[in-house]
Amino acid sequence: QVQLVESGGGLAHTGASLRLSCAASGRTSSIGRMGWYRQSPGKEREVVARITWSGGNTYYVDSVKGRFTISRDNTKNTVSLQMSSLKPEDTAIYYCNARMTGLLGTDYWGQGTQVTVSS
Repeated sequence: QVQLVESGGGLAHTGASLRLSCAASGRTSSIGRMGWYRQSPGKEREVVARITWSGGNTYYVDSVKGRFTISRDNTKNTVSLQMSSLKPEDTAIYYCNARMTGLLGTDYWGQGTQVTVSS
């Protein structure tokens, strides 16, 4: 199993920046990909950004391209999301995710951290 602990988030004004971090522990050697998802009231959880654990290939949802940057530190087993030029529509609970390698591709989730952007 993998345990994920998130930090960061909070309240920010439009245009400000915030940084989220996620520390993984446990079977980190079997992590294939990590990412950040978000969910706002009445909406489904959506992917924000993902990064492959070995090659560092990234994916961003269109709405955050150019504003958010995902990075990872394999030596510390952490993944971070630098969020800039925040907008009120970025308000959501942000969840760290780890997808394991292998056929099953098991997902693990953090507890979530609230990001609120005021206009």
